[in-house]
Amino acid sequence: MAKQPQPISPLKNFFAGGFGGVCLVFVGHPLDTIKVRLQTQPKPQPGQAPLYSGTFDCFRKTLVGEGVRGLYRGMAAPIIGVTPMYAVCFFGFGLGKRLQQRKPDDVLTYPQLFAAGMLSGVFTTVIMAPGERIKCLLQIQAATGETKYSGSLDCAKQLYREAGIRGVYKGTVLTLMRDVPASGMYFMTYEWLKNILTPEGKSVSDLSVPRILFAGGLAGIFNWVVAIPPDVLKSRFQTAPEGKYPNGFRDVLRELIREEGVASLYKGFTAVMIRAFPANAACFLGFEVAMKFLNWVAPSL
Repeated sequence: MAKQPQPISPLKNFFAGGFGGVCLVFVGHPLDTIKVRLQTQPKPQPGQAPLYSGTFDCFRKTLVGEGVRGLYRGMAAPIIGVTPMYAVCFFGFGLGKRLQQRKPDDVLTYPQLFAAGMLSGVFTTVIMAPGERIKCLLQIQAATGETKYSGSLDCAKQLYREAGIRGVYKGTVLTLMRDVPASGMYFMTYEWLKNILTPEGKSVSDLSVPRILFAGGLAGIFNWVVAIPPDVLKSRFQTAPEGKYPNGFRDVLRELIREEGVASLYKGFTAVMIRAFPANAACFLGFEVAMKFLNWVAPSL
């Protein structure tokens, strides 16, 4: 295992992670829109074709019907939330690593890296849950032809007015179920790939841009392999009318399995996988660039 850069600075992780998250949203949001629309499209009536036959059909119809702006529908919520969210995510990972070190030069094992990643998933849920709720509602709004919300702020106000803070945080448990194990896989895979790709005798901090992009992109794919089933449940639950699923995700799961089979838990798989590589490659590249800049301007931070 290549030696990890020392010492670990959760504060630098915080700032660098925020920049990485902004890079991720700009690259990945169009396919996130496609993913949510595929996951939440209504079941077709007997004899009728589904609203979208697949990822590329959804992309084409969105582009033709709404233009490029349609692909970026609802991006304000993740952009507003993404900087603190990814800042907290990478801070949580850095803190999780540091808490497991007995000495500053300890090199962590992969299970320890997985545990540190899971801690980051817990940290981000507080910010992620309301942002995801607003984003999903805005993304499906255009597809249904209704205009209930004029934007992210209006959506948040209406949700709070209708159901209080619980309405804004609807789907928090499912967000945790998605992000805790997926974040563990995400960061562990990235660190593992960096170690594999680091030439003998070199430091992981000296990795070339193509290798960082490859490691980050593949880490994103591993993350979503774990995250897709709870993400499908979360999207359905967060966009459902109030009271439709009184028992939470269990009702969503029963309905999906009963009506559409186990394969429905991987709805949007193609869109997610097409998005996962470039978006997360951009995220980790942004993180590493920002980290190098911080190490240069504030080595003692």
